Amino acid sequence: MQFIGTPSSGHAIVMDAGLSSGGHNTGAGPSELLLVGLGGCSGMDVISILKKKRQAVTGLSISVKGTSAEEYPKRFTEIEIEFSVKGRNISEAAVKKAIDLSMNKYCSVKATLEGSAKISFSYKIIQDA
Repeated sequence: MQFIGTPSSGHAIVMDAGLSSGGHNTGAGPSELLLVGLGGCSGMDVISILKKKRQAVTGLSISVKGTSAEEYPKRFTEIEIEFSVKGRNISEAAVKKAIDLSMNKYCSVKATLEGSAKISFSYKIIQDA
């Protein structure tokens, strides 16, 4: 049940199933990687936009949670994304705009999943002292 995927970038990714499914739990599951990809795609957008807006971001953490259907193929029916932006004098308007642009214009993973799952997002800002 373990697979190693190598995309065109050449970076190998280990995938595996849990012990209860006959795997060895040595890597993320394919559906988990879908959520990780969504977080990474939107995170790169948000950081890029906030840098252009000259925001002093010191950290970005993204939590992505998916709710799966009960029946096979058990696709994600809902996905929640929470952005936690940390920095000095971070503008809430800049954060809101950056996330909105990512979610509605730039993130190709989100665009791919649209229509398949209900995707919602929220954010919080943690101001450094």
